[in-house]
Amino acid sequence: MAVIQKHGKSCSPDLVCHKENHPSEKLGAPGCHKKWPEHNTHWTRPVARVWTVVLLLGTCLLYCARVAMPICAVNMAEQFNWSKSESGMVLGSFFWGYCFTQVFGGYVSDRVGGEKVLLLSAAAWGSMTAFTPILAHFCSQPIFSMTLARFLMGLLQGVHYPSLASLCSQKVVESERGFLMSTVGSGSYLGTLVIGGAGSLMLDLYGWQSVFYVSGLLSVLWAYCMWKYLLKGEGPIITLEALGSGGPQSKLSKRHWLRLLKQPAVCAVIVTHLCTASTFFTLLSWLPTYFKDTFPDAKGWVFNVVPWLVAIPSSLFSGCLSDHLISQGFDTASVRKLMQFFSMGVSSVFTLLLCGKNTFPWAVAFVSATMGLTTFSHSGVSVNVQDLAPSCAGALFGVMNTCGAFLGVLLVYFSGYLIEATGSWTSVFALITTVNLLGLCTFLAFAEARRVDIDYSKVRHHNIHI
Repeated sequence: MAVIQKHGKSCSPDLVCHKENHPSEKLGAPGCHKKWPEHNTHWTRPVARVWTVVLLLGTCLLYCARVAMPICAVNMAEQFNWSKSESGMVLGSFFWGYCFTQVFGGYVSDRVGGEKVLLLSAAAWGSMTAFTPILAHFCSQPIFSMTLARFLMGLLQGVHYPSLASLCSQKVVESERGFLMSTVGSGSYLGTLVIGGAGSLMLDLYGWQSVFYVSGLLSVLWAYCMWKYLLKGEGPIITLEALGSGGPQSKLSKRHWLRLLKQPAVCAVIVTHLCTASTFFTLLSWLPTYFKDTFPDAKGWVFNVVPWLVAIPSSLFSGCLSDHLISQGFDTASVRKLMQFFSMGVSSVFTLLLCGKNTFPWAVAFVSATMGLTTFSHSGVSVNVQDLAPSCAGALFGVMNTCGAFLGVLLVYFSGYLIEATGSWTSVFALITTVNLLGLCTFLAFAEARRVDIDYSKVRHHNIHI
């Protein structure tokens, strides 16, 4: 692991050092500063804190809407006489839609602003969630309407995280990005807890329809409040003209994209995110089965709730820690590597401890430590993409998330094959550790924190010193 050095912002000696919070950054290429000054205007700290809370609630509601179907799947299958394979088809259709809009959502966010994409998508997937019971009852074939609705939910929610990455790279200074992304990322765990507790209660008292109605309408209300009070009623309409005439940070040609993807640091964040996302998805999918197989008499709420209760403060702590280290003058790249070391390196130690014979309390403790440490990636690789390419962070994060989602599905299927073939969970935990260490070594070896989306030779040619 790289040693953290305390000095100014990292910068190669032969390149012009580029500070994102310097006023002259707004210049960009010659002739562009008069037309597009607003895209590089950072939020003040009070404004950033308000947006952090709002985006945290939005991510929480995103997961409430996303997890509503899995919670209600058993009751819906009984009512509509679905088989296991049909239920799996409905639940799995979300993933395919989710993958298709990652890059597109980031691309549009980089051009018109992530806040507009977040607003429109939240209004859409919130409405879709609220109308799900109506679609189920008024369609002659509920299996088809629910599969289509789930696919559309994936399409609409797929733009969320790339839009967040784009918005953060454009509006948040480097020394505060870790706190915002880790706080907003903890919304996923909070949403899972909320819908798991409140959703189960509504399911028993008022039926499965209430879960969709409440989570959907709350999401639409969140979108309205965001439009009314943060965007001040500004029209969120995205026109073709706006897409075609985005700011200078979005005008990257195919040649520039090829140059960007050839950068070792960019390849490193893609590979690392691919590894950490796929292993997290595998743990998320198989841990409940692991506990049921290994500890059949254990109470389900314990292993379904405790790890997420640990993950929330852990995610917040990682963001505060990374921002504090950077504000104290430590090298940004080394801080990102340190966070990723905890996320993929230290967490793998606790994953391997699950291979032995454990009591139920120890197994819950190891899993909680694993999930808690995994959240440190919100202040590592997830923020590093904004350090490297703030001009196209949304689209690049979309590429990363798409790759991670696809590998996650393959890893989940392969893990199931290993369990059947070996009859042991040791092979699964060893596979997860191997993938994590592969991603960690790649990140430690090649990760950087300097901007690579700028042609510094042209900057020097025009004698622009930033």
